[in-house]
Amino acid sequence: MTDKTITNWTAADDAMVEDALRRGASRRDLLRMFMLGGIGTIAGGSILGRATAALAATPVKGGHLRAAGWSSSTADTLDPAAASLATDYVRCCAYYNRLTFLDEHGQLQMELAEAVESDDAKVWTVTLKSGVTFHDGKTLTADDVVFSLQRHSDPAVGSKVAALAKQIAEVKAENPTTVRITLTAPNADLPTILAMHHFMIVAAGTTDFSKGNGTGAFVSQEFQPGVRSVGVRNENYFKPQKAHLDSFEYFGISDHNARVNAVMSGDIHLGASVKPQYTRVAEGHAGVVLSKTTSGNYTNLNMRLDLSPGDKAGFAEGMKYLLDRELIKRSALRGLAEIGNDQPVAPISAFYNANLKPREYDPERAKSLFAKAGVLNQPIEVITSDAAGSANDMAMILQQAGSEIGMNFDVQRVPSDGYWSNYWLKSPVHFGNINPRPTPDILFSLLYASDAPWNESQYKSEKFDSMLLEARGELDFDRRKEIYDEMQVMISNEAGTAIPLFLSNVDVHSEKLRGLRPSPLGGQMGYAFAEYVWLDA
Repeated sequence: MTDKTITNWTAADDAMVEDALRRGASRRDLLRMFMLGGIGTIAGGSILGRATAALAATPVKGGHLRAAGWSSSTADTLDPAAASLATDYVRCCAYYNRLTFLDEHGQLQMELAEAVESDDAKVWTVTLKSGVTFHDGKTLTADDVVFSLQRHSDPAVGSKVAALAKQIAEVKAENPTTVRITLTAPNADLPTILAMHHFMIVAAGTTDFSKGNGTGAFVSQEFQPGVRSVGVRNENYFKPQKAHLDSFEYFGISDHNARVNAVMSGDIHLGASVKPQYTRVAEGHAGVVLSKTTSGNYTNLNMRLDLSPGDKAGFAEGMKYLLDRELIKRSALRGLAEIGNDQPVAPISAFYNANLKPREYDPERAKSLFAKAGVLNQPIEVITSDAAGSANDMAMILQQAGSEIGMNFDVQRVPSDGYWSNYWLKSPVHFGNINPRPTPDILFSLLYASDAPWNESQYKSEKFDSMLLEARGELDFDRRKEIYDEMQVMISNEAGTAIPLFLSNVDVHSEKLRGLRPSPLGGQMGYAFAEYVWLDA
């Protein structure tokens, strides 16, 4: 009898094996069946592996998922425009939808929009999908989109993307399912910008966001800022594939070791963004899986150029030369990173400037620059916190390097709770942590334009601002890349932000949690995991 693996085995046979597995057949039972059918051991093992993988990839309905992020505070919000932390993004992704979104391959897809079209990249027509309702039963219309986009220009809202929204000159409802967006200048990136977490669509007239009334896959059942949130499956969700989970609970566990232990003990199913040194205990632990994603996330050291000592010529540059990037990667991050070159565009981007090489670790050159700045042997306060991934480890490595050349870095560790509101953007020398953004225009507009809301080092350059506008309206890819290449060089050399590495995000989770995949927008599937994952019985 011949082995029928290549020519005679069919999809129906695969289905038969999958059905046998569902009914509890053992590996031995199935291999015996293969032998009786004339299928060799190697071929049978291959078929069995394929069937097992297919079965594991089949979503299961039901279950309550418990997941923990790394930070939470009383400032947690369900207002997408005001969201600033991963904790906020996870909840907003569960309760709301965007007009567009980026899939796991970084490709633009439509969500609430049926189409987003333009002939000149300045005037855009958005056609909405029909039959979409909010959690309170209200039907989605163009008025909701107009209200949602206009909110970002209201200072009272405190939108985190107000600078990006400034380019919207007018947004108007043409009819109940059509919106016309007119920009101040052409921007070919608008459909991608609308895929950002902050541009979730809310119901027109909403002022109370505590209920999370959106169109998303989950309905908010409980929200206690700084404590926890609970969402239940939206049975009226407009997508054919509704959420698999019955419900999910999300909260913060700031201690990395505690987050890992909670997964290993079965208290939670997912511990998000665990520092590399804390993953050792989970590696090889039965029933625990490490999900790794390398995208554009980074932890950076910020020297405000308008405050001492950053306002002294040579100080920021010296700090960049004193960062031992290879040591940080090897020691603090266990190799889970890509070396950066002090600018925010990641190697995965088509606009990444590969010719801009990272600075070498050069303590003697740093010492010379510090001497020029007049800061040698003077105490320099460096604010760090667990809130910024691996910042404490980077601070210790920096402090040690400084001690060897006469630099006295006074490293101050502060609590995660309140770090982003009390220290980030405010302290003269401090760490930040930036989540991936899909385009250079978004990164530069949020972080480096003179009026950027998150201008971490208060970098200001009229030339940079004008180049940003030029590139935004440029439809020719090669010319656009040429402009972005130069802007990356300017940031690396002139801004007070040192970006030593792009971090690999590691989420630790139970093997019972299925469907979790890498995303170019970061861990937890770009914070949208709740809609797509399921729990094995």
